[in-house]
Amino acid sequence: AQKESDTVAAVVQDGALVELVPTDDVTKLAVGDHRGVTVEDSIERDGERLVPVSARNNLIRHRAVLLPGPPAPYETVDDLIASIEVYTTRYVDLSPNFLRITSAYVLLSWVYDAFNELPYLRFRGDYGSGKTRALIVIGSLMYKPLFASGASTISPIFHALDLFRGTLVIDESDFRMSDEKAELVKILNQGNVRGFPVLRSQATPQKTFDPRAFHVYGPKIVAMRHSFSDQALESRFLTEEMGHRSLRSDIPINLPDCQEEEARVLRSKLLRYRFNTYHATHVRTDAYDPSLSPRTNQIMIPLLSVLDDPVLRESILASMRGTETMLSAERAASPEGQLREVIESLRESTTDAITVGEIAEAFQARFGTEYDRPITARYIGYLLRQRLHLRVMKRKGVFVVAGITPVSS
Repeated sequence: AQKESDTVAAVVQDGALVELVPTDDVTKLAVGDHRGVTVEDSIERDGERLVPVSARNNLIRHRAVLLPGPPAPYETVDDLIASIEVYTTRYVDLSPNFLRITSAYVLLSWVYDAFNELPYLRFRGDYGSGKTRALIVIGSLMYKPLFASGASTISPIFHALDLFRGTLVIDESDFRMSDEKAELVKILNQGNVRGFPVLRSQATPQKTFDPRAFHVYGPKIVAMRHSFSDQALESRFLTEEMGHRSLRSDIPINLPDCQEEEARVLRSKLLRYRFNTYHATHVRTDAYDPSLSPRTNQIMIPLLSVLDDPVLRESILASMRGTETMLSAERAASPEGQLREVIESLRESTTDAITVGEIAEAFQARFGTEYDRPITARYIGYLLRQRLHLRVMKRKGVFVVAGITPVSS
C-alpha cells in the first residue's frame, strides 16, 4: 500500500508548494505549481500520498493555530502591504516606522523558509499598553500563527511548532515559573537560525526516554514588559515600545467580531502571495547597509529582501539606524560598557598586566557616583567573569585579567 503522510505544508521535489486549508468543516490541501493553484483532497508526490491533517486536530478546532482559507487573489504586493497597514492601523496604534516594519514582517513570515536567518518582532510595554492587542491583531495575519498565550506548560509549544512550523505568537508574562521561561528562552535562542532544533527527551510506551529533535525555526512575535538579560538574544528583536502615546480615539476598546473575518481574508491573500513569490524569494545582497552592525544586517536583510519599494526599504533602514544608535548608547552606559571603557584606558597607560584592583580603583574614580553599591574588587571580578567572560587568574599574589595585552607593551 502507498504510504500516507499527514501534511500541514510541504515543498515537494517538483517544486510544488502544498498548504493545509480549511474548507467548510474539513481540511484540504492547496497546491501551487507551474499549472496554477488548486485545492485537492489529497495529492501524490515523491512516491507517497499527502493527505491533510484532520480538521478535528485539537489546535485547529480550538483556533490555537489559524490557517488561511483557499488562496485569494490580490492586485499587487504594494496593494497587499497597504491592506495590511489599513487593517493594523484600525485596531493598533503603532509608530509610522514600526507599522512599515510590521507589514514587511507579515510578508516575511509567509516565505520565511526561503531564508536561513530571521529576526523576531516584539511589543514591549507595561500592563494596559496595548501589547496584547498588537499580538492578537498582527499575529492573526502571520503564517500559521500559533497562539501560545496562557499555556500552562512549555511542552505543547515544542510539539505544535514541530507539526505546524508556523509563527509563534507568545506573551512572555504567561510563563511565570523560572523553568518555563528557561525553556522559552531555548526556543528563542535556537529558533531564528535554520538547522538548530531543540533536543528533548520523550517518554516511550516502554517507559524509556528517547531523545527527539524539535523544529523551532520560524517567525516569532513576543509581548513582554522588560528585556532579556542576554544581549545576543536581545539583538534578534525588532521592538516597538508600547504605551508611550495616548490611545487614538478611533481605536475600538474591544475588538469587534469583524476583525477575525478581516484577518482571515488577508491570510487567504497572503497564501496566494506565498505561492506567487516563494521560488523567486532570495537573500538580496544589495540590502546590506555598511552603516549597520553585522548582527543588525543579519536580521534585517531577510526583512528587506521581501520588499521592492526603495522608499519603504530606506524608511525601515533609517529606523534601524536610529535604533542601533540608541542601543549603542545604552550598552556604553551599562556596567559592562563602562568596564570595557576602563579596561581600554588602562591598556593604553601601562606596560604590565592589568590587575583587578587597578580596574576597580579606576572604575570607582570614573563611575562610582552612579552606583548605590561599593565598587569592590570582588564586584569587578564578578563582572569580568560573568558579563565580559574574561578569565581572572592569580599571579604573584594579585589577581590579573588574562588575555588583555597592554597597548604599550
